Amino acid sequence: MTLSTHKAFISQANPSHSLRAQEAIAGFGMDTISQAGSLDAKLASMAQAGFSQVMLSARDLVGHPGGVKAAVAAVRASGLRATGFQVLRDFEGLAGPLHGYKVDIAKSMLEMCAALDSPVLLACSSVSRHATQDFDAIARDLRKLATLAMPLGVKVAFEGLSWGRTINEYTSAWDVVCRADTPNLGIGIDAFHIFAAKTPLDAIDDLDAERIFLVQLSDFMWQETQSFEDRMTTARTFRVFPGEGAHSEALAELVIRLEAVGYRGDYSFEVFNDDYQQLPLEAVAERARRSALWLRDEVLHRSAPLPAWVASAR
Repeated sequence: MTLSTHKAFISQANPSHSLRAQEAIAGFGMDTISQAGSLDAKLASMAQAGFSQVMLSARDLVGHPGGVKAAVAAVRASGLRATGFQVLRDFEGLAGPLHGYKVDIAKSMLEMCAALDSPVLLACSSVSRHATQDFDAIARDLRKLATLAMPLGVKVAFEGLSWGRTINEYTSAWDVVCRADTPNLGIGIDAFHIFAAKTPLDAIDDLDAERIFLVQLSDFMWQETQSFEDRMTTARTFRVFPGEGAHSEALAELVIRLEAVGYRGDYSFEVFNDDYQQLPLEAVAERARRSALWLRDEVLHRSAPLPAWVASAR
């Protein structure tokens, strides 16, 4: 299937098809932000679509009617494993009381992350005007965050927001991760921010695959974002699943480059979309499933796993 054919498939396929228990789509997961509804309903629709993992946010836990413990229990009962937990914002580069405040926030988020058995906490680059722009100071704070996470068995993935004050590309995020030089601090790759900032993909080849802790995939419908404000609006309201947008070729190249450097981790679909918030959960999960199958079969050319009953009979 070509990329153009896939786009037509995505737009024309009937989203009302009833989802059935389908083969697990190994290596791919959805972000809860991509759907409307309760956490329990989201988890059920993802599992029914064949996903085996989920990217969770702090709001999923603290917003659950039964509280954090009930939310954690719901995730475990769903059979889905946590890809990661998000998002710690504006942590690095602060001083005095602001720094102390953010350290307390980070400790609470790390505790929730550990309760979920999530391997990764996502921290995104600061947009605060109160934060220093000194790379060494930023690296020092990230090293401190990673040190707080280490006793809990949590890794920290640092992501450069395309509207970040100082760190706004994956290349500069990688710079400070290398400066921090601590084993449980790595980089988070987000396709949206790469395409929005127009960061060349060549630098992917310079990354250490062992330090890529999270990869989030999404696309959007136009080629350019003209300003930081445009990037923020698009990012928060109109991302689409891989293969649905204007950057399918670049997204395929990104995934292929990641595989070429040795990345063998998970791919999570982080799709903020106001339209998807008005669709049934099953319809959104089906769109995500078609994207995962396109990436698996047409981009990565991976074989589908054998059904459990066949594998056990061997």
